[in-house]
Amino acid sequence: MTFENKVAIVTGAGQGIGFEISKQLALQGAVVILNDIDTPLAQQAAEAITAANGRCIAMPGDSSDVAFIQQMVHTAVTEYGRLDIVIANAGITLFGNFFTYTPEAFNRVMQVNLGGTFFLAQTAANQMKQQPQGGSILFTSSVTGHQAHKDLAAYGMSKAALEMLAKNLVIELSAHKITVNTIAPGATLTERTLDDPSYERTWSELTPMGRPAHTQDIANAALFLVSDHARHITGQSLIIDGGWTSISPSPF
Repeated sequence: MTFENKVAIVTGAGQGIGFEISKQLALQGAVVILNDIDTPLAQQAAEAITAANGRCIAMPGDSSDVAFIQQMVHTAVTEYGRLDIVIANAGITLFGNFFTYTPEAFNRVMQVNLGGTFFLAQTAANQMKQQPQGGSILFTSSVTGHQAHKDLAAYGMSKAALEMLAKNLVIELSAHKITVNTIAPGATLTERTLDDPSYERTWSELTPMGRPAHTQDIANAALFLVSDHARHITGQSLIIDGGWTSISPSPF
């Protein structure tokens, strides 16, 4: 795969899966606009990719804010002339018991996970449909959109909805040569999950392949789905979980 001279936006990319996707895109030739709501984290991530000889600029901001979404797409087009790839990776997880889950928590999860993704896809697609080559859009779902997880009713609901959104957008986008797919990662070793000292051991025991994913496992799948090799794949969701959803043992 090569992404030479492609222009990409990746949200929620200051660390973890989003950062690895951004890095691999940049190292394979893309110009990456890297977004994170944490300004220092976004800048550090972009600097790290640039230091590794990738082309990357930071655009810190709230990826669920429609005005900011429009600014990201405008920057891509004015600075680089086009927008080829959009990866809506930003999302938040707010655990909570169903019986006491607050409207504030529910609305924030939906605003970021669904609203941010929906309007980024909308804004990007309005640009991509003006381009002869179209483009590729990718959403980040989760295995919790396929299997129930304790205290994640709202989060799992939002992730399942993203997969339906990708299917529905096939109707809208295919005529414009725009693909739209979803990845659904399972347990993955990131800076956040490694804060839990038992995380790797627990998920190594629960995962049929004997370990949780590394961020590069997820990035490899993401890059394939936004590459020219996948131009005839759209409306699909790819689960990347080492087989966990096939047997679904609970960590609780």
